[in-house]
Amino acid sequence: MNSHKTNSISFVGRLVRDFEHIARSDGALVGGKNSSLGEMVRTLGSQGIAVPPGFATTSQAYWEYVDANGIRDNIASLVTDWQLHKRTLAETGHAVRSLFLRGTWPADVAAAIKAEYRELSAKAGVKNLSVAVRSSATAEDLPDASFAGQQESYLNISGVEALLDACRRCYASLFTDRAISYRQAKGFDHTSIALSIGVQQMVRSDVGGSGVMFTIDTESGFNKVVLINAAWGLGENIVQGTVNPDEYQVFKPLLSDHSLVPILEKKCGDKSIKMVYGDAGMPTRNVPTSKAERAAFVLSDDEILQLARWACIIEEHYGCPMDIEWAKDGIIGALFIVQARPETVHSRQDAAVFKSYTVVKKGRVLTTGLSVGDAAISGQVCLIENIKDIDKFVDNSILVTESTDPDWVPVMKRAAAIITDHGGRTSHAAIVSRELGLPAIVGARNATYVLHGGQDITASCAEGDVGFVYEGISDITEQTVDLSGLPKSQTKIMLNMANPAAAYRWSRLPADGIGLARMEFVVSNAIRVHPMALVHFDHLKDEEAKEEITRLTLGYDDKSSYFVDKLAHGFATICAAVYPKPAIIRLSDFKTNEYAGLIGGSEFEPREENPMLGFRGASRYYSPRYKEGFALECRAIKRLREEIGLTNAIIMIPFCRTVGEARKVLNVMAENGLRRGENGLQVYVMCEIPSNVILAAGFAEHFDGFSIGSNDLTQLTLGVDRDSGELADLFDEQDEAVKWMIERVISVASQKGCKIGICGQAPSDHPEFAKFLVDAGINSISVSPDSFIAVKKHVGV
Repeated sequence: MNSHKTNSISFVGRLVRDFEHIARSDGALVGGKNSSLGEMVRTLGSQGIAVPPGFATTSQAYWEYVDANGIRDNIASLVTDWQLHKRTLAETGHAVRSLFLRGTWPADVAAAIKAEYRELSAKAGVKNLSVAVRSSATAEDLPDASFAGQQESYLNISGVEALLDACRRCYASLFTDRAISYRQAKGFDHTSIALSIGVQQMVRSDVGGSGVMFTIDTESGFNKVVLINAAWGLGENIVQGTVNPDEYQVFKPLLSDHSLVPILEKKCGDKSIKMVYGDAGMPTRNVPTSKAERAAFVLSDDEILQLARWACIIEEHYGCPMDIEWAKDGIIGALFIVQARPETVHSRQDAAVFKSYTVVKKGRVLTTGLSVGDAAISGQVCLIENIKDIDKFVDNSILVTESTDPDWVPVMKRAAAIITDHGGRTSHAAIVSRELGLPAIVGARNATYVLHGGQDITASCAEGDVGFVYEGISDITEQTVDLSGLPKSQTKIMLNMANPAAAYRWSRLPADGIGLARMEFVVSNAIRVHPMALVHFDHLKDEEAKEEITRLTLGYDDKSSYFVDKLAHGFATICAAVYPKPAIIRLSDFKTNEYAGLIGGSEFEPREENPMLGFRGASRYYSPRYKEGFALECRAIKRLREEIGLTNAIIMIPFCRTVGEARKVLNVMAENGLRRGENGLQVYVMCEIPSNVILAAGFAEHFDGFSIGSNDLTQLTLGVDRDSGELADLFDEQDEAVKWMIERVISVASQKGCKIGICGQAPSDHPEFAKFLVDAGINSISVSPDSFIAVKKHVGV
């Protein structure tokens, strides 16, 4: 009896394997996807990672099907005819697929699949369990080839006959046109690759949500974040790029502290459709989402963090960056991992080589989307809205379409760049573009509407996570640097960072931190609303401004929380890029005319003849005119440091005219929960007014450091309006009077034990000025990222 049972298990195991009996090393037996699923079920369940149960057919089952139906020799003959140009790719693919679809199941293979399916159903307590049927080729998910989307998946399959039919279609999908083309390009033998089929219990994400996550930033390769995309319903729409999903970024180094919420960014996608269960004739279908679903995040903060922690466990187990699919069961509210594979793009890049692109002479912005890659390219548009028209594509033009699926791969290979209306960073268009090394802009929404065939444009992915489409042909410069050859320097070289979207891109530079992060950029670009207009929204007189604020703050019951949330997340990205190195955040320094330009701002700002010398910087923070707005700035910094956990954030006060004013500002900050010295909080002051130099010893009593703002210091030392074209020849940061000021404050700071740096442009433009600063004993020089390498070489020892 026991001997018969052992033989039975051995026989079934030859053709099908339960995930519990599959290891990562079984790729030749069950393919990359299924071996990975088995690995997780077998080894990571004890660490809390939930993977739906299932089984896989083996490569042996595939070959039995092939040989029982006499397919093997026919495949070789048909493919050879195609390679000799006797048949088209379409004719070849159709002929081979027909061989599989007309085939009958060998009795032992069919019996094994039926038995395993019935056992899986019995464990779930149902007669005919709904399952997902996915293909897993024995050559996929290799380090240099992802095979993403090359074979088919079938969802919500129920009953043994429907299962066998779906398995037959999976076998046939090994020879889709795109799969044949891809294998040919990669040099794989078409007759030596087998297909395994994964049969996995469906997660009821049709009434929940699903998505994809990477354990690395997909564009920059920054390895300290988990990037999560999420949409309502089944996951195919995200992979196919037919929806613009939510996007969440989580900071990995702080995930182990469960008292923190290290979510760096949350973007709500429009998620216009969702895939749900259909009827027996159509297992799935797409339906429109409700307005409430479009406005809501798919995942709660706790769920985001749970997925991110799972991602880190999976990455640690596999020892490489991972591409992971997840699903949320809307009935029981539980999360599951449904696939995991190695990430195949950034794992192949040379970390020591850094390329940067700069776009100059930009035309007007025609549209924007999410950038894929960091390159830029100019060329002509080739607009193709239907897959039937891909034969009209012009080689080396910029492909513009609504979305792509694997059928588009042959034409994508011939494109110079790709722009799509729909899709997120984990969509098909994004994944394939990365693998091909093409710049792509996805989720542009209106690209097929505003662009036309033959139009000259520039597609720029070189400006952060927003991709810009500019009118006309721009000048594009490319710089390649071997970072391993940069000299060391005693003086710290830091970065001026305005745009949070570009922070990860520049994180590969060996900088000593962020020397200046301007709050104005985040406010004007990500928030756009005057903080006092949010505090006093109900009393606004400008109805147009009220309507725009209502639209921007959708989903926020307290409109002030919109400002705090956006500001905290904007700076979180910047701080994370250099963590645990310092990131110096300069509090708001808008002039009154600039503040008035924000939505709702004109009602709160006085008119001034000379805003440059007026109501700006520190003087605003304790003034009744702005004190409530400054409280929101403080709340955002407090959240950044204490809730998100980025304690490397340092605060800097701009345009602080007197020591008395310094005391007032520090008192107001303390009232709002930011007390210098508590929780390691350091507070710096800008040195940009002659009084900052003259009374440097007094300022040093109240601050931990100085940062020289050479533009304003030059302006106020020489009495020259820095914006005046008539006086441009007189504006010189290397003037002896300005250099005396700089030497003086460096000397006092050194005596008082205060750190001192500079965040002006002069060291970038003038190597001799950088040398002067080093000789004077400055601690750090902060420059724009595109100047970093030159300055590093100037001051290297």
